[in-house]
Amino acid sequence: MTETAVTTKRRSHVWALPNLLTYGRCVAVPVVAGLLLAPNEDWTRWTALGVYAAAAVTDFFDGYLARVWQQQSPIGRMLDPIADKLLVAATLLVVVANQTLVGWTIWAAIIILCREILVSGLREYLAELKVRLPVSAIAKWKTAFQLVALGFFIVGPAGEAVLPGSIKIGSAMLWVAAVLTLYTGFDYMQAALTHFAEDERS
Repeated sequence: MTETAVTTKRRSHVWALPNLLTYGRCVAVPVVAGLLLAPNEDWTRWTALGVYAAAAVTDFFDGYLARVWQQQSPIGRMLDPIADKLLVAATLLVVVANQTLVGWTIWAAIIILCREILVSGLREYLAELKVRLPVSAIAKWKTAFQLVALGFFIVGPAGEAVLPGSIKIGSAMLWVAAVLTLYTGFDYMQAALTHFAEDERS
């Protein structure tokens, strides 16, 4: 394959559906935040939940479709984890700001945010050593609990009218996610320490 053909292929992948889904997830972040910071109306909460749910679903499909259709690209690999972290971090900050998430559960949010920063730093450092940190099964469960918990906080008081105690359910799930976050964060750190030691010896 010529250099021109390779360049054309890469450009076509930039606008491929998997990457478009990732771009959409990035765009969804300010939309969800804006709806949650708007005057507290039921329709804004439910609309925010709809946008958030659609964005969360694309988290699975963009990577899956990129692999199946062989449309993986550098920009997709870069933006995919960034979009995930932006969605989670922004939602956590906003639900704390509008006082849907209050009390001791704020500590669960802090644990989750600190872990995301830690793992991002580890991945960036290890990428220079050509080492990848694989996503464990427990990390996937953590993500699932985290995303569902945030859905309960997004709908907030509007959800309480449909399912009383929904915010408490969200709090319990967020704490489960926080515990799994600590476990996976320690697991990733332990795996990274081996490469730290090898890097120091080299």
